[in-house]
Amino acid sequence: MFMVLMGTVVIAGIVGYLSEKTGFTHNGYVQSIIICVGGAFLFYFVRIMFGVGFGSPGLDAVISSIGALIIVPTHWRK
Repeated sequence: MFMVLMGTVVIAGIVGYLSEKTGFTHNGYVQSIIICVGGAFLFYFVRIMFGVGFGSPGLDAVISSIGALIIVPTHWRK
């Protein structure tokens, strides 16, 4: 379980970095990585508590990271 958590953090960090590198977001590298890791942590704990998931933990990390990148910046942007 600890290795799944560490893998989730690594995958979320990579998704955050790649989203900035490709121009998908314009938040800044550190901000995008923090947003992705936060979203991945949240979904990881939801998966543990309620058993909700999309499949493998890696797929869950990617989908939750992209979802957090879409929801968080557009929610606060005016």
